[in-house]
Amino acid sequence: MTPVSSKQYADDVSLLMVLIDTNPLFWSSTAAPLPFSKFLSQVLSFLNSILLLNQLNQVMVIATGLNSCDYIYDSSLGLTTQRVETLLQKLEEFVIKDEELNKDDSVDGIGSSLLSGSLSMALCYIQRVFRSGSLHPQPRILCMHGSQDGPGQYVAIMNSIFSAQRSMVPIDSCVIGSQHSAFLQQASYITGGVYLKPQQPDGLFQYLTTVFATDLHSRNFLQLPKPVGVDFRASCFCHKNTIDMGYICSVCLSIFCKHHKKCSTCGSAFGQPQTNVSTSNQKS
Repeated sequence: MTPVSSKQYADDVSLLMVLIDTNPLFWSSTAAPLPFSKFLSQVLSFLNSILLLNQLNQVMVIATGLNSCDYIYDSSLGLTTQRVETLLQKLEEFVIKDEELNKDDSVDGIGSSLLSGSLSMALCYIQRVFRSGSLHPQPRILCMHGSQDGPGQYVAIMNSIFSAQRSMVPIDSCVIGSQHSAFLQQASYITGGVYLKPQQPDGLFQYLTTVFATDLHSRNFLQLPKPVGVDFRASCFCHKNTIDMGYICSVCLSIFCKHHKKCSTCGSAFGQPQTNVSTSNQKS
């Protein structure tokens, strides 16, 4: 018979990977619904509540900047009295370092955060946890995102989404910007996570605790928000624009908004126009 402790460890203990959008271009714009300091205060309260729910719960925070992303907090490495100080110090150091980087090195140059990089880092950390032993907390990813989607990251983000789906890691999304995120809508839908855009951002802590604080086992008994109107449109590989109809390469499945004589991804020459397909209803 399986020991009670190991069963509880597998079912009730969570490893929460929190991806915080620190993009200064977003937080200094009119699209930000609340000041960054107030947003961060409510997120810190939420993280503390996660750690109080179960002494075995773990929290890992990844900062998602304009030009870079990095691990800034691991709850397993610090004492309770040092949590806030450690996170704030690491976050401040990260923001300063990220702003010093050349903006020309950003993924698409339109002010979107490096979501693809933070998702990849979260999945790498989760894979390391999977290999650490037979017993491990149930991992999930929570994206606290506000910046607009970066079309140039489409391929990398979709690869991360499918990797999370294969590893059975749900990606939850809390969008705090003025617009919905098509990338995170697809991420939550495909991986079985929860997508939420709070209607009253000032009450962010209440949304986080009522929707995202529950472990995966408890979600089976709750009525959580359901996805409505998921945008499944893809981004073309040539101009990085979101399109409804496009041409797809039959060799590498690259998507283009216009017909090309040669695939820019795999180099295959096309003797006739590629297959014209609709991208608005693609589902995985």
